[in-house]
Amino acid sequence: MNSAPDWLEDFLQALAAERGLASATLAAYRSDALLYLAFLEKHGMGFDPKQPPERELIQNFLEDLRLAGKASATIVRAIVTLRSLHRFLKQEGQAAYDPTEDFESYRLWKKLPDVLTVEEVGRLLRAPELEAKHGQRDRALLEMLYATGLRVSELVSLTPGQIHWKEAYVLIRGKGDRERVVPVGRAALAIAESYLRSRGKVNENLPLFVSRGVRGFSRVGFWKLIRRYAQQAGIAKEISPHTLRHSFATHLLAGGADLRIVQEMLGHADISTTQIYTHVDRERLKEVHRKFHPRP
Repeated sequence: MNSAPDWLEDFLQALAAERGLASATLAAYRSDALLYLAFLEKHGMGFDPKQPPERELIQNFLEDLRLAGKASATIVRAIVTLRSLHRFLKQEGQAAYDPTEDFESYRLWKKLPDVLTVEEVGRLLRAPELEAKHGQRDRALLEMLYATGLRVSELVSLTPGQIHWKEAYVLIRGKGDRERVVPVGRAALAIAESYLRSRGKVNENLPLFVSRGVRGFSRVGFWKLIRRYAQQAGIAKEISPHTLRHSFATHLLAGGADLRIVQEMLGHADISTTQIYTHVDRERLKEVHRKFHPRP
């Protein structure tokens, strides 16, 4: 597609007038938009401003750019172009809605961090020796993180009062003050309960996992802990604070869990954030344990 429709030229003129963008920047916006329209035509869908494409189709376009090896900056710019374009069409009354509204940023499309295999997770969880000082605490920390997929900030601030032991779930208030229920497996509950008993009397509203005295863990403290145990377990992959959260989601989806259920457990406001886990190599995922979760 070499020529641009009138509404696209109006969009570019509006950008030039309102933002004072340089000609090179406008040319880049134009190129992104034409590439987007060509993608829609390739998939048998012409672009009608009155009936914008479904959100999923836009995500597929961005994923195509990623799979084609486009640079991060190129994909970032494409997202900015699409958001600006659809916002303009809605503001001008040419579109009834904006499919990119509340669209997540480029972090959705970055390469996934290393995901541990089920066997590697097992080695990591067994690394803390229960008889060692802090062994129960550290095993409980790692088991709870992999069992629930909590954000590190949610894990280190988790209180005994948030855990519903008999019902086997934790009640989390995450980003945007949204509350969610996350199931917990028996293995994680058992070691957490054992660790809690070893602490004696505790305040239900203070952090379950403490580093010194009654001080809760910091994110940096947990990062150092998980890296130390990864080294002990002989795991050569780069370990980040979110590694077990990523592994949790990947293993669930590989086992056949519904994407929206995983979205709910992870606390993602937008399902497109969860969809990044479906981009992991399918052949490798087939080797993962067949059940929804390897440690029920």
